[in-house]
Amino acid sequence: MTEVKKETSLARPEGSEPHVPVPTAGSFTLAHVSDLHLTSLKGTAIGQLLNKRILGYLSWWRKRRRVHRLDIVEALLEDLKTARPDHIAVTGDLTHLGLPDEFTDAGQWLARFGTPDQVTVIPGNHEAYVGQKWSAQLSAWAPYLTSDDRQDSSRTGELFPSLRIRGKVALIGLCSARPSLPFLAVGSLGEKQLGILAELLQETGEAGLLRVVLIHHPPVPGTIKWRKRLVDNRAFAEVIARCGAELVLHGHSHAQTFSQLQTPTGKVPVIGAPSGSELNPRSERCAKYNLYLIKRDGDRWDLKMLVRGYSEESGKFDQEQEANL
Repeated sequence: MTEVKKETSLARPEGSEPHVPVPTAGSFTLAHVSDLHLTSLKGTAIGQLLNKRILGYLSWWRKRRRVHRLDIVEALLEDLKTARPDHIAVTGDLTHLGLPDEFTDAGQWLARFGTPDQVTVIPGNHEAYVGQKWSAQLSAWAPYLTSDDRQDSSRTGELFPSLRIRGKVALIGLCSARPSLPFLAVGSLGEKQLGILAELLQETGEAGLLRVVLIHHPPVPGTIKWRKRLVDNRAFAEVIARCGAELVLHGHSHAQTFSQLQTPTGKVPVIGAPSGSELNPRSERCAKYNLYLIKRDGDRWDLKMLVRGYSEESGKFDQEQEANL
């Protein structure tokens, strides 16, 4: 199992100087990190690899163990201490093969990002690598997954969709993770989950909340390769078009992506965050995460996105981009 430090506070140390913009009064800051792949597969028994996991293990041995670096995760944690977001959203792929020990290890890392009321997590395809009962292992992260009011999840008897309300922001977590055949990493939501998503969007919209939908797989066609797609992306888009949302955040692509979904009241930004732990010069991928500054401006929401990227030279995260949404 991977050793992780037991540090849990994200408070900025006294006397340290912030190197990120300070949020204005009345704003809400949401950090979005994804695809951290926090675990190691050293010591994995051969008996655990007698299925699709052997392909994932070989991928980890050839590449992933080198490009997903825990020193970058340490730098990310330090940067979050300075940024002091009001909440952190983690959109899946905390593990490599979804092994039981990996869920335990990743749970220890989550404690360093913050307490369950400060961090919301949804699973990715690497958590659902194989098996019909993979979701039972999510119990290791249960406090980071469950709705504020369990009645929301009791409609299906499952964890998702989840609903967490922080201030005037409603975080709606979806599970697109599903076991898939070798060489595929597709995801789906299913009719039941989409039906409840529609209800939650309607309810939180009527309450005047800013609705952030969290999903692992990119929901807009063309964002990612066909073999990694969200199978029911059209059904998801129809729900958003009918019920509305203010922001959709995803991972999975390991790239900074921006697209939009149309609604009767305007276009909804759909934004993908790269891996927060990857440094791969060959594919020109470098760890990043996004900060969203959210503020009510009269009858509309003011949304600003800050992109924070890792620098190998400094060993720290720095601001790379700022955009109004």
